[in-house]
Amino acid sequence: MSFEVKIPAVGESITSGLISTWHKNEGDSVSAGETLLTLETDKVSTEITAEKAGVLHILAQAGQEVKIGEIVASIDEAAAPSGTEKPVAALASATTVAPSHTMTATSVPQTPKVEERPAAPAPVVAPAAPAPSLSMAVAAANSSLALPSENVAPVVEGRSTRKRISPLRRKIAAQLVMAQHTAAILTTFNECDMSAVMKLRSEMQDAFTKEHGVKLGFMSLFIKATVSALKAVPAINGRMDGDDFIQNHFYDLGVAVGTERGLVVPVIRDADQKSFAQIERDLAAYAVKAREGKIKIEDLQGGVFTISNGGIYGSLLSTPILNPPQSGILGMHKIQERPVALNGQVVIRPMMYLALSYDHRVVDGKEAVTFLVRIKDCLENPARLLLDL
Repeated sequence: MSFEVKIPAVGESITSGLISTWHKNEGDSVSAGETLLTLETDKVSTEITAEKAGVLHILAQAGQEVKIGEIVASIDEAAAPSGTEKPVAALASATTVAPSHTMTATSVPQTPKVEERPAAPAPVVAPAAPAPSLSMAVAAANSSLALPSENVAPVVEGRSTRKRISPLRRKIAAQLVMAQHTAAILTTFNECDMSAVMKLRSEMQDAFTKEHGVKLGFMSLFIKATVSALKAVPAINGRMDGDDFIQNHFYDLGVAVGTERGLVVPVIRDADQKSFAQIERDLAAYAVKAREGKIKIEDLQGGVFTISNGGIYGSLLSTPILNPPQSGILGMHKIQERPVALNGQVVIRPMMYLALSYDHRVVDGKEAVTFLVRIKDCLENPARLLLDL
């Protein structure tokens, strides 16, 4: 008897994926529960396992785009060696939660519509179902970009090579274009003296690590500073919805994380209610999941504001693009020693340029500047964060 291996549903609005890797070869014996292949979609990578034991016959090759429900292999159960049958393993990463956007400051992007929540804090999981209008736009964009199943090996054309871009990269392209076409994006800049933050980390690092089992990084400080600024300038913690403005009363902040597939933006839930140590643990866990390709759709869903750190790649200054439907994104940059005037003296200080891109339809210039100054004040005097000032 032959058992068909089909591509499972991995989330609403996801209609296809790319077979990035076969973990078994044609004719291999497989056991129930063994990983057969990795499916790459525009949101996450999903491992698909064998439901039956037998001999594998591959019908769709690595690098080929396949649709949800498409048969990609068969397993000949009659040829299964005795004693290989194991309990059936669930197909990996199946979910009915509508996906969010992946965004970049270069972002990348994640794209659902962030739903307004009640004032009471929500559990640290994906928020309520995203609003349909943006999801439909994303689905339409994905549909228009979807290509039929075929081998997508690179083709050399003279002095050029043509290859199919990945679902994630196609989604990135659609997101960046949509952001430019649907929002009035403007960027304002400031600079921050990082001396106080660097001194704090240096003095408290050993004690912090010993107490909490995780290092104190810059990002948790930036997240706390962003929460303070969002509370001071609520308009940036909101979004346009047709002719309406939706004001968010929660602080789920997306943080861009680099992966081999591109930048994804997992969300730190209820950042206002978490300690520095809790935030650092969340960031560390996401970094591990990103490296292992195990970021889930719900990890990327529902952020109200995005932070992107181009400084880790050496970027000195940039203008990050909004992560729809959010109204703001903060760009961090390289810390560089520069001469600055201080109390009538020229001194050398570790400086960082800050950039805030915002939707000018809902955020005025005065509010954007106030927001960025608040970030600067919190980082130049981190005691403000501890005292919630």
